[in-house]
Amino acid sequence: MWLVWLIAAGVFFVIEIATIGFLTFWLGIASLLAMVVSFFTANIVIQTSVFVIFSILLILATKPLVNKFAKNDDVSTNVYSLIGKKAIVTEEIDWHTGKGQIKVDGEIWSAKTKEEIDIPKDSEVIIEEIDGVKAFVRPVNSSISASSLNV
Repeated sequence: MWLVWLIAAGVFFVIEIATIGFLTFWLGIASLLAMVVSFFTANIVIQTSVFVIFSILLILATKPLVNKFAKNDDVSTNVYSLIGKKAIVTEEIDWHTGKGQIKVDGEIWSAKTKEEIDIPKDSEVIIEEIDGVKAFVRPVNSSISASSLNV
């Protein structure tokens, strides 16, 4: 029966190499422990119990350790990485028509504002939100928003 546990451990280690979860590694270790137990007893219930118990213990014992050392920084990607960035208005943003364009990171985006203001060309804005292909922006300085108020 030791050969079955050795093959199981090998399969678990190969799966661990192919994944990034660091879960099947402990199943492989538990398989090796069950293999050692199989040298002392031929009882499959005892061997399986050792496998199950050590799998659970190893996973539960190392989870806090992994969580402590694993950085869980959320990295914004794709369009979400634009939120909070500054951009330059390349075409006046008209609140009534919802037309306007900005340039951010070398890309041109359609832009509009949630406030009832027009933002002139060459103004600096901050991207607050992305909705489809439109960027919702607000002016960086408050003098633009106060002088351009269209009510």
